[in-house]
Amino acid sequence: MISAPTATRSESSSRTAATARAAEYLTFRLGEEEYGIDILRVQEIRSYEQPTRMAHAPDFIKGVVDLRGRIVPIVDLRLKLHCPTAEYTDFTVVIILNVGGTVLGAVVDAVADVVALTADAIKPAPQFESQVDSAFVTGIATLGDRMLIMMDIESLLSSAEMGLVAQVAQ
Repeated sequence: MISAPTATRSESSSRTAATARAAEYLTFRLGEEEYGIDILRVQEIRSYEQPTRMAHAPDFIKGVVDLRGRIVPIVDLRLKLHCPTAEYTDFTVVIILNVGGTVLGAVVDAVADVVALTADAIKPAPQFESQVDSAFVTGIATLGDRMLIMMDIESLLSSAEMGLVAQVAQ
């Protein structure tokens, strides 16, 4: 009689441990590809509005917007990752992120959803020549017939580029 409750308790605790190891990721589209980033880096999602262009900023920095009194630089991930750039549509959004203590906006074609993935669900990305630098890619996750390119948003911008973004924000 004592062993049955113990087994139930251990099954319950292993399910809880598996759930605790799962992390949530925001998925979004750039062109035909779907990407995932750690939801803990996301502050909010906003519709795209034309930012104020900054002189001498790289092309991928579209400009800045005023977000409740804070100047936030806007980075177009399509340009940064050399993806084919589409027109800005009603689905184009800006994901407001906190990257290394810097708040910035990332322009993406569309936001899909939030998914929970365990670490073992993310497989290492194959090493080959592609448009997306493998330094930004932490792995590939498969969800049914969807394939997600998992990105490390903090390593997406080099430290020199983060300095540019921080300067634009001041």
